Amino acid sequence: MNHSPSFVQRLKEDLTSDAGSRFVFVNNFEVERSWAVGEPTLPGAGISFAGATVNRMEEMGVLLADEGDVVVLKAPMDAEFAAYLSGLGAAAGRTVWAENGDPDRTVTEDALASPGLLGDLRALADGRTFLMPLGISPAEESLAKETGLPLAGPTAHLCKTVNGKIFSRRLVEATGLRAVPGRVCETVGELRGALTELLAGGGRVVVKESLGVSGRGMVVIDGERGAARLLRLIERRGADAPARLVVETWIERAMDLNYQLVVSRGGKVRFETVKAAVLRDGVHQGHRFPVELPPTAADELRHAVEVIGAALADEGYYGMVGVDAMLGPEGTLYPCLEINARFNMSTYQSRIAERLIPRGAHAIAATFGLRPSRPHTFGEVADALGGLLLDVPGGRGGRPGVLINNFATLNAAATGSGSFHGRLYGICVAGTPDEALAVRGEAERRLTGMAEARS
Repeated sequence: MNHSPSFVQRLKEDLTSDAGSRFVFVNNFEVERSWAVGEPTLPGAGISFAGATVNRMEEMGVLLADEGDVVVLKAPMDAEFAAYLSGLGAAAGRTVWAENGDPDRTVTEDALASPGLLGDLRALADGRTFLMPLGISPAEESLAKETGLPLAGPTAHLCKTVNGKIFSRRLVEATGLRAVPGRVCETVGELRGALTELLAGGGRVVVKESLGVSGRGMVVIDGERGAARLLRLIERRGADAPARLVVETWIERAMDLNYQLVVSRGGKVRFETVKAAVLRDGVHQGHRFPVELPPTAADELRHAVEVIGAALADEGYYGMVGVDAMLGPEGTLYPCLEINARFNMSTYQSRIAERLIPRGAHAIAATFGLRPSRPHTFGEVADALGGLLLDVPGGRGGRPGVLINNFATLNAAATGSGSFHGRLYGICVAGTPDEALAVRGEAERRLTGMAEARS
């Protein structure tokens, strides 16, 4: 029997020096929206998105909490989904929820507007209970003040600073890690020079806002005509207007990687996991794990973990760190494209991976985008998946299947009339990577059929 500390126990030890402390998980997805307020943006970057759906991703925290932990939700869990997770042994903590919920508010904002919930949280203060947000913004600092529960992380200002792509770019340059050819641009004038320089040899470049959110706030430029068009739009602000952008050469046919590390309060650095994006016919299918990197790239990644972790510790940062990286077509590793000073999707899969995915099995963490014409129950989801829905550990040594790890996002955007965009999140498990991808495809087929069926 494995008696090594679990992921959450390790995290508690790192951040509170007490593996037996209690976490109150506040899963404020897209905290970057708060960090990005007032920052310069690219033209067209302020596109609308399904905020109500994103805000219900907070339910993922239920699968992260250990026994004794608490998860703050926007609303009670669906009873059928809660029973499914309980039967699977996937949810150990208890849930509390806001009595004053608004679909367009984050879970933190709902909590701050709910006196009853605030009272419940204040009652948890015992000197060993900590707020553990996905990421720390001023709203989470306010929640800590209102409840008397200390944050298990640094200040919102430091988290915002570390999360910027400009910070990541300068850290890479200062530490000597391999960098994608590019430049930091603080003004529109610097942007013009960077585009001219990087497009001179042909190819494409990508322009990124320092604090863009989830793939938004970036544009790919194909040549001088595209560069001139972007500059015309931006220069309306003035040639010396602040830009706060990173411009980098676009590397074709690269494998996108994401890895996690933890920086403890004492500055110790620990590598957690690495995952790779899965594409089929150019369409993103999710992230697969485990990942076998070429030996040289694996060594370089481990070296980058130590370098980045040490640099963040020097800044005073401690907590979870997610790093976006890239493996070029020739096996060249670019170990740091962007640092995320927060939890990421991999964090929410850590406890599942430890408990429910056997050694030797392979998994794909997938998002299923659906277009239902009405709200669906979890029972309908389970019926649609049939024997593909995992109710015991799967993969090698067990049957392949999919574990649903967020149900609330399916109906979050329902308006009561007409179709809407819904999402389900699942972990597709099988004995090989190809089999896991096949499970994902079959699950998507069945779920799409459910959503498109006439009621």
